[in-house]
Amino acid sequence: MTLTEKYQTLRHVKKMWASSAALGAWLFASGAVASESELPKGHFLFPEEGNIVGEMYTVTATKEDTLLDIAREHNVGYEEIRMANPDTSIWIPGEGTEVTIPGQYILPDEPRTGIVINVAELRLYYYPEVEEGKAQRVETYPIGIGRDAFNTPLGITQTTMRLENPAWYPPESIRREAAERGDPAPAVVPPGEDNPLGQYAILLDIPGYLIHGTNQPDGIGMRASRGCIRMHPEDIESVFWRVPVGTQVNIIDTPVKVGWGSNGDVYVQAFTPTDAQSFGMEMLLDVVSLIEAHEGDEHSIDYEQVSHVLEKANGQIVPLS
Repeated sequence: MTLTEKYQTLRHVKKMWASSAALGAWLFASGAVASESELPKGHFLFPEEGNIVGEMYTVTATKEDTLLDIAREHNVGYEEIRMANPDTSIWIPGEGTEVTIPGQYILPDEPRTGIVINVAELRLYYYPEVEEGKAQRVETYPIGIGRDAFNTPLGITQTTMRLENPAWYPPESIRREAAERGDPAPAVVPPGEDNPLGQYAILLDIPGYLIHGTNQPDGIGMRASRGCIRMHPEDIESVFWRVPVGTQVNIIDTPVKVGWGSNGDVYVQAFTPTDAQSFGMEMLLDVVSLIEAHEGDEHSIDYEQVSHVLEKANGQIVPLS
């Protein structure tokens, strides 16, 4: 190994150590970590059967906790923690309050390669490449996406460049709006705590769109950006050094997912559609058809129960009795 190669390797390892999630993923890929219980939160081995990973569990809030603090610690976003705990205060859940962590996920019905982003779910799935013979795994992270009128674009693209400590160049639309408010925006925002891109950014092959960190982490799990995909600072750091340039990124809008457990049970999960339209009969029939295609026509389906799950659209994974 040349001196340059040694320097690059040491620099890379240093960056990996900076994030416990990245370190855990690196240790698992190298074979040093052998079981799922040793993986960072949000990292899972592929299920031997079915398409569901993780589990629901509860934690106890302390006096100092907000619901957003708990969400971030446990790898979930704003909408996820709010919908899982509808009667709990976001800012003062209260000491001793039991908080539900929606840590179970139905994997998107898409090829398990590269990055899959489900905007309806406000969640990113990363399928890292592993050496032959190593266990396949998936990582999943909460994200922020584009708000109304600034929808995150859908389709298959790829990563094109990684930027550490990026500068932010406010687009003309933002500068114009700021000027109209009497608060002119700068032509460029240098790296630092005021930079909305955070410390790391991954460019996509869609002009103007990135996967990046943020200086406002409370917005993770919301539709609040101008179309870019935001991640918690520690999450973007954990994947930044491991996502190769040219990685496929599949951005989908799937408000309903159907899951199958290892015991063969059927589950349905529904989220609020990004277009704000309610689920209709067509969606109900699509879900039923998907279940029948997997289970066969003889599987007993409670149409009313499926319709109720779609109507609530609260992101909870519901078993179909």
